[in-house]
Amino acid sequence: MGTEDLRRARTNVRANVRRVPGPCAQWKDEDADFIREVLDLVGDKWSVLIIGTLADGPIRYSHLADAIPGISQRMLTLTLKHLQRTGLINRTSYPEVPPRVEYALTELGTSLLSTVLALAAWSADHHAEIRRRQAAYDRDTGG
Repeated sequence: MGTEDLRRARTNVRANVRRVPGPCAQWKDEDADFIREVLDLVGDKWSVLIIGTLADGPIRYSHLADAIPGISQRMLTLTLKHLQRTGLINRTSYPEVPPRVEYALTELGTSLLSTVLALAAWSADHHAEIRRRQAAYDRDTGG
């Protein structure tokens, strides 16, 4: 393969990938980056847990923090901002003393809820099997 052919192949990576059958073959180039961006956001462990926690309705920031073990205040705040920016959740601030802030799923966020809950349920249902397979892999590979 000549230098020019190699350069052309490198600059047309998505087109080359799409020649192989798979889910990416159906997406246009302009959609691919956006799809990855959305999957990165909604597939994040904290996003999944926050969306699942909001399933029962609006909840205060402090209750969200208590309901999601292991999440730091910084990570909760960042994830809430990303979800809000994407339109999956709403933030409502009440002019009270002390101030009260609640988060709730939007219609768009609610449309994602069944997928998120199914993913979480699948994870819980297969937890033991996944741990067994990880242990076997680590044992077999010395990892």
